Amino acid sequence: MAEVDAHTQEEFFDVLTKTGQKTGISKPRGDVHRDGDYHRAVHVWIFAESTQELLIQRRADCKDSFAGLWDISSAGHISAGDSSLITARRELQEELGVTLPKDAFEMIFVFLQECVTNDGKFINNEFNDVYFVTTVDPIPLEAFTLQETEVSAVKYISYEEYRSLLAKEDLEYVPYDVNGEYGQLFDIIERRYKENTITRSLSLQKQLQRYAPVSLSAELTGLTYADREALVLLIKAAAIMDEIFYLQVWYSNPVLRDWLKEHADASQLDKLKWMYYIINKSPWSSLDENEAFLTTADSAIKLLPEATRPVTGWKGLEYKAAFPVLKPPGANFYPPDMDKVEFELWKTSLTEDQQQAATGFFTVIKRHSEFSLDSSLYSSTVSSTNHSVGSTHDLYSVPFSQEYNSSLTRAAEILHKAGDLASSPSLKRFLHSKADAFLSNDYYDSDIAWMELDSKLDVTIGPYETYEDALFGYKATFEAFIGVRDDKATAQLKLFGDNLQVLEQNLPLDNVYKSKDVISAPIRVIDLLYNAGDVKGPQTVAFNLPNDERIVKDRGTSMVMLKNISEAKFKHILQPIADVCITKEQQELVDFESFFTHTICHECCHGIGPHSITLPNGKKSTVRLELQELHSALEEAKADIVGLWALKFLIHKDLLPKSLLKSMYVSFLAGCFRSVRFGLEEAHGKGQALQFNWLYEKGAFILNPEETFSVDFTKVEGAVESLSREILTIQAKGDKEAANLLLQKHCKLTDPLKVALQRLEKIQVPVDIVPTFSVVDKILEQRR
Repeated sequence: MAEVDAHTQEEFFDVLTKTGQKTGISKPRGDVHRDGDYHRAVHVWIFAESTQELLIQRRADCKDSFAGLWDISSAGHISAGDSSLITARRELQEELGVTLPKDAFEMIFVFLQECVTNDGKFINNEFNDVYFVTTVDPIPLEAFTLQETEVSAVKYISYEEYRSLLAKEDLEYVPYDVNGEYGQLFDIIERRYKENTITRSLSLQKQLQRYAPVSLSAELTGLTYADREALVLLIKAAAIMDEIFYLQVWYSNPVLRDWLKEHADASQLDKLKWMYYIINKSPWSSLDENEAFLTTADSAIKLLPEATRPVTGWKGLEYKAAFPVLKPPGANFYPPDMDKVEFELWKTSLTEDQQQAATGFFTVIKRHSEFSLDSSLYSSTVSSTNHSVGSTHDLYSVPFSQEYNSSLTRAAEILHKAGDLASSPSLKRFLHSKADAFLSNDYYDSDIAWMELDSKLDVTIGPYETYEDALFGYKATFEAFIGVRDDKATAQLKLFGDNLQVLEQNLPLDNVYKSKDVISAPIRVIDLLYNAGDVKGPQTVAFNLPNDERIVKDRGTSMVMLKNISEAKFKHILQPIADVCITKEQQELVDFESFFTHTICHECCHGIGPHSITLPNGKKSTVRLELQELHSALEEAKADIVGLWALKFLIHKDLLPKSLLKSMYVSFLAGCFRSVRFGLEEAHGKGQALQFNWLYEKGAFILNPEETFSVDFTKVEGAVESLSREILTIQAKGDKEAANLLLQKHCKLTDPLKVALQRLEKIQVPVDIVPTFSVVDKILEQRR
């Protein structure tokens, strides 16, 4: 993919903006340095844990800058059309003869170097992607194969000694300002390896205390013998959804999970790491804006005997499977070094069908260059994939059915067996069609079958939610929810589904944007028996699916309410929050009925309002495609606030009891504090901060002198309606700019929110629950 001038053999670089974005222009290397164009390079540091040493190289005497001086382990420019991580891997292989897979490289920071040398003839404006490779022990010096035109020698040096040499500006070393940005390298090593074990254990204990352990119970008496047999198989299929989800989060996540589990009994700290990891299903804490609670130093050790030239008596290179401290917004759906500009440039080169695959729910995006590099380095181990030869773009899409083939093949076999056993015809149809979808990558029929499910044993399994894709909100993660339907509660809820079209026609939104054919959403209430896959951190109380706009337009959506999860959250979290944060006079208005009814209405309201839209230029699109990464937060806020508006509408129509009118607003206010504690990185927390701050600014919520909150019932209806109109209109217009402004202005931890959170911190109300599935454990125990 790299671009080279055929006549001069001079390398071309991508020209960047001052903020590091690609301009779409490439120029020869000499011109870039003459004109001072911004461009990109990579720095790779190899660090030996056992000796706390960095590997440095002596630059060849023939180099045009800093000849003969000691420098970074390996570095190089990124050629036009090449990507950062591929370049880092290639440079290490070419300069030092060290061949490592992508999971050895941890991106630690980006360093902007701006300098002028050679009497103003050489202007270097360079963004350096700094990578860190952690090996267990130093690599024997005889294992390296040095590229003579670049490197004359290598040696290990203690990071502390190296830092002091740089600080003294020792003339034998290429200068780096250790008091400036580049000091981060040494700070990271220091923090990582000098942390106090007791302090860290206390910190993890505090993080764990935010979750209340809850044993979920459910009544199995209504299940037939055949359904109970199917249930055992479904639990096995759900475990496979877990496997796939771990991989979807990050490519080294599965080996990290296995390593932490294997070493959980080694010490108290190791036990705490594992306990908190299994709640988050990743090294990033859901309740702390995805801040990492682990580092690559905690990760799995992998042995790679063929990484270097063999050395007698040495078993080979051992490295730590890396993950970045900052959670990658694209998860493992896109190449880690791909930005939005590169994706959009590629997308414009595709046909309409290819564009749908690129932005669709059920594909991952990969690089041809990564496949080529892996093929040349590990030719015997790479499986063949469909690659378009001669493509000018590096990206290509791969369907889930191919990417996760071995897991999905096993899951499909299990679902077919469960489908043969199931007693309900609709459950049979769903399980067989979902098994087929796993292998065909076409989920349309199975989604319809899921919507039509009418079975005591209720099952949701497959790729659905897109929260994990924070880059675009396109890609779906695998999940499973298995429960027993509560027939009585389900029957009571028909009212909401029957009134969706009436609600749509009366929405606070210009009539031109309203849909004439909203389909009522069937609602099922279940008691959860087991969940798996994308169920990390805060537990969901309900979900409204599918997300496929074609089905939403043709058939609407279906909704599942998890009643025993809602009850547990109300008892362990919402009631204690209300006791602390709500003024005495209004505390009795917080009740489970209001909380649960609003949760139902929230899910119903995902089914109304704009979905498929027509843009001002006449182009057909969807809200999800237009609002991209802002869609999840705004859609959650819409469902919440329009849910309140809808309850008021139904109460005024005498379809719900008047007693709900005040209690729903006060229960909602208490619920705001519950959701904001999930963190403002999470879609529900973000959406809730927006609503609370809007209603507070409008005077609908009041902070009292004694630091409790209350609802002003004379202002709340107008405030709810005005925010509903604002969000619905932004969605109808597909106006990403307005969405961004609204979220930026209101998604803040304002002073009133801080007051509430500080009060809750003092009495340590749990933020969420961690369910254990005692019923399932009992069934599986009996099987053993």
